[in-house]
Amino acid sequence: MVNFLELKRLNAQYENELKQACARVIESGWYILGNETEKFEQEFADYCGVKHCIGVANGLDALTLTLKAWRELGKINQGDEVIVPGNTYIASVLAVTEADLVPVFVEPDEMTHNICPKAIEAVITEKTKVILPVHLYGQLADMPAIMALASKYNLLVLEDSAQSHGAELHDKKSGAWGDASGFSFYPGKNLGALGDGGAITTNDDELAETLRALRNYGSHIKYQNLYQGLNSRLDEIQSAMLSVKLKYLPSQTQARQELADYYIKNISNPAIVLPEVPEKEAHVWHLFVVRTTHRDALIEHLTKCGVQTQVHYPIAPHKQQAYQEFNHLSLPLTEQLQNEVLSLPMSPYLDEQERRVVVDAMNSFKVNV
Repeated sequence: MVNFLELKRLNAQYENELKQACARVIESGWYILGNETEKFEQEFADYCGVKHCIGVANGLDALTLTLKAWRELGKINQGDEVIVPGNTYIASVLAVTEADLVPVFVEPDEMTHNICPKAIEAVITEKTKVILPVHLYGQLADMPAIMALASKYNLLVLEDSAQSHGAELHDKKSGAWGDASGFSFYPGKNLGALGDGGAITTNDDELAETLRALRNYGSHIKYQNLYQGLNSRLDEIQSAMLSVKLKYLPSQTQARQELADYYIKNISNPAIVLPEVPEKEAHVWHLFVVRTTHRDALIEHLTKCGVQTQVHYPIAPHKQQAYQEFNHLSLPLTEQLQNEVLSLPMSPYLDEQERRVVVDAMNSFKVNV
């Protein structure tokens, strides 16, 4: 069986260093907001090419806290609109509503599946204050066009970089394009912790200072609370392990890009629509997502061939029960994608035999008419 993802196998290559990092934290006697977190924050800020990195508990909090911080700073207000892609994981939308803001859903670009700049401009109103592009599957959204819109209409940009660690366009990485960016370090991410974790990157000094308080009960100084904050802190052990894994992220990214290139060059089944990549370095392949109008049959075929797959994502946020007030919306392309997309195994450790199993299984799939 070619498993979709094996975290034990993925992390085995760093096992000794990860154990040493854990031991170092245990022996230090300091487990929250200490030297390890400061060290990783600086390393990740440097990697992304920004001034500040603020470690938080998870990727959802990274987005939510940034929006809350902008509210505290008077840059946005309750009820303001945030433009979000319809084609995304629900976390992108949960952050908006958690901050008492209103999500405005727009369609994706058909080629990249990322948010479409033309669709963004079409829904901008006086209430619009933020654009929230999601770098879906590991591919940067069209950030030059999105930043041009933000400048034209005086909007803030919050990148959802949960899937795009290291993706780069015009020598600028994911996390360095917008006014701020939220990252997830969920174990299955390209840079994954061995538990939950997240971070916010920004070049805005005032925003960074506000976020450091908000993640810590709204406090810079113990028992002095400036804001109604959260308990959302990246702990020392996860920080130490992320520092280990960050060193290997460039080589892991290269391995993912090579695997994606192998798939694209060798999968030739006309029943399958392969992903298109306008800019190679802009995609770090968190997921390799194909499309087919025969998804259930393809899943069954691949399972029989020993290939495990997943669907990202079968139900769009605006069709979820949690957002019944948006269930009436019609986003035809988003809804088409949710019925056609399928994610293949995309891990930097897949060997030649495993890659061939996936390709052969894809090419041997036949549509029964």
